[in-house]
Amino acid sequence: MSKAILFIEHSAGEPRRASLECLGAALSAGSEVTAVVTGPGADAAAAALATSGASSVIHLTGADAWSPDRTAADLAAVVTESGADAFLAAATATGKDVAPRVAAHLDSTLFTDITALNSVDGTLQIQRPWLAGKAIATCTSASPVLCATTRPNGFALAEGGGAAEITERAAGTECKATVTDTSAKESGKLDVQEASVVVSGGRGLQASEHFNLVEALADAFGGKAAVGASRAVVDAGWRAHAEQVGQTGKVVSPDLYIAVGISGAIQHLAGMRTSGTIVAINKDPDAPIFKLADYGIVGDAFEVLPALTEAIAKVQAES
Repeated sequence: MSKAILFIEHSAGEPRRASLECLGAALSAGSEVTAVVTGPGADAAAAALATSGASSVIHLTGADAWSPDRTAADLAAVVTESGADAFLAAATATGKDVAPRVAAHLDSTLFTDITALNSVDGTLQIQRPWLAGKAIATCTSASPVLCATTRPNGFALAEGGGAAEITERAAGTECKATVTDTSAKESGKLDVQEASVVVSGGRGLQASEHFNLVEALADAFGGKAAVGASRAVVDAGWRAHAEQVGQTGKVVSPDLYIAVGISGAIQHLAGMRTSGTIVAINKDPDAPIFKLADYGIVGDAFEVLPALTEAIAKVQAES
C-alpha cells in the first residue's frame, strides 16, 4: 500500500472542498493518507479531518503567519521522515504555490492538475490533460516520491469515517518570506468553482452592460448559480478575472453549465467540459460549443435569455 502525505487547506477551521477532493483521490487509489494542516484555525480543521478517512493527521503548530517556503520545508520533512511515496495538494492558488517547492525539496517532478490517480501493480499512476484537453497523458514518477496537484472539481469528495490520531508538530522557524496582511475584496458572490449552476457569458453579448441578462438568469436559480465569463470578456475588462472559466481561468464542473454567446474555443472548453449538463446559446449554428453541448439553442441571446429567465423563475417559485 502506498503512503501519501496531503497538504490540506482550510478556511475558518473547515477543510476546503478542493482539499477534501484531493483526499478522496488518494483514498480511492488505496493510499494510506496523512493529512497535514497549519495556520490559524488548524486545530478545528485537524479535528474535522480526524473523521474524514485519513489514517493520521498532523497539525503544524506555531505558524501564525503564512509562509509558503516554510510550509513547503515542513511538508517535505514529513514526507521524508514518514517514508511516504506520494505528496499531494489541491491545484488551488495556495496549492500551486506550495507544491512546486515541496517537489524541489524532494528532487521530484511535479505533475500538475491531475484528473485521475490509480494504483497499478503497487505503483501510483496519474492522468493529466495535455494540449488543453485534446489528449490525456498517463504517467508514473521516476522519483522515489510522486508529487502532484489534483484538479478541483475533478474528484469525488472523501466519504469520511474512522477516528484518526492527531499529532502536533512544531512548524519550522526559518523562512524567506511571510504574508503579513491580506486584503480581499468582499463580493458576496458565489464562486464559480463552488456553484452547482454556472451561467457564463462571452463576446456574443457585445458589451459589458449586457451581462445584466446573464446575472438575471443566474439569480433566477435562487442562490445556486454563479456568473462566469470567457477569457475574451475578461481580457476586454467586462468582468473580473475571478469569474473566468477556462485553461487560464478556473476549472468548473457544475451540475449545469449554461454558455451564452461563447463560441467554444478549446481554451474555454478545457475549463468546463466535465460539467454535468451543458447548454449552449449561440446564434451561430456552426459554433464549436454545440459539439460539446448536451442541449443547444440557436438564437439571439437578447431574446432567449429573458424568456429562459422567466421560465426558470417560474419553476423555482413553484418548487
